[in-house]
Amino acid sequence: MKSSSHSLVSSWRYVAGAWLAIALFDAIQTVVSMRAMGMHHAWLTLFIVTAASWAPWAVLTPAILALLQRFHLPSRDAAPWGAHIAACLAIGWVWATWAAMLEHQTNPFAYAAGPGSFELLWKSKFLGTLVIDVLLYGAVVTLALMLDAHNRLLHQRTASAQLAELLAQAQLSALKLQIEPHFIFNSLNAVTGLIREKKDNEAIAMIAALGDLLRRVTDQSERQFVSMEEEIEFLHKYLAIQQMRFAERLRYQIDIPDDLMKAQVPDFVVQALVENAIKHGIAKRARGGELKVAASRDGDTLALCVSNDGPPLPERLEERVGISNTRQRLLALYGNASDLTLQNHASTGVMATITLPYREH
Repeated sequence: MKSSSHSLVSSWRYVAGAWLAIALFDAIQTVVSMRAMGMHHAWLTLFIVTAASWAPWAVLTPAILALLQRFHLPSRDAAPWGAHIAACLAIGWVWATWAAMLEHQTNPFAYAAGPGSFELLWKSKFLGTLVIDVLLYGAVVTLALMLDAHNRLLHQRTASAQLAELLAQAQLSALKLQIEPHFIFNSLNAVTGLIREKKDNEAIAMIAALGDLLRRVTDQSERQFVSMEEEIEFLHKYLAIQQMRFAERLRYQIDIPDDLMKAQVPDFVVQALVENAIKHGIAKRARGGELKVAASRDGDTLALCVSNDGPPLPERLEERVGISNTRQRLLALYGNASDLTLQNHASTGVMATITLPYREH
């Protein structure tokens, strides 16, 4: 209730301020132009009367806005148009009556015989301002419609931004959940194998690395962006665990220029591509394979590439969950300014490439 009351007060201030500006401009213009033509009037009275004559428009503008809420324009029905035409004529009648009364009572033009009869003044005011009434009423309605459209656009943009943020958070949560189950189980199986082989130091190192990695995965901050340096640091820990599991079957190379380490990237975005490359590429080959991670910048565009020499993509590709989540998350974060492509690379292998706007973290 307080917010609504504050909004009404604020709106009334804008309306009153706008009409006051128009009234002062008209009063100044009237006095200056008549003095320039050498006329002799009661200048102060004329100034006050001319400015005060705009009061009906200031008072009745909220009524126009309220009527517009009930009878929307433009409309194909005759009723809304009839209601607004009647309102326009009514305001013109009030304006003419008020202005005629002020002039009849004060005689601002200093006529020696007086201002004349009220009836003649009113008729002159009403008929002489009919066109102005329509223009002013139309201007109020047009401005109100423009402001309403602008507010609705802002609301839609805000809602879209909030939905995009919620979607990105949901995709990040899904990505975290995707990392945890099979990766944790495979890592624990690898630790069990190391213990059985009495490779205690390797088992301890793998448990410590797994703990560091899971601490990052279960981070509740729900941040969407990290620096490239932090993303690659996490990737090294992830690959170190995977290499303990795959041993010589997994070889990897990370080629990230130092000047790109401050680049802003979505959290876990590179890891998602690497996990997909290992799971659906290298893990399917008995002799394993090599994984390459690279990044480059072209003006305002950052490109992240993850390639492997695993089996090529099938002709009829069904997009996997990890890639689908990453694609939707990029869309939520960057819209059409980002892209994710999968394509066969060299004679054998697959390359995943993400392009997104370059920003520094």
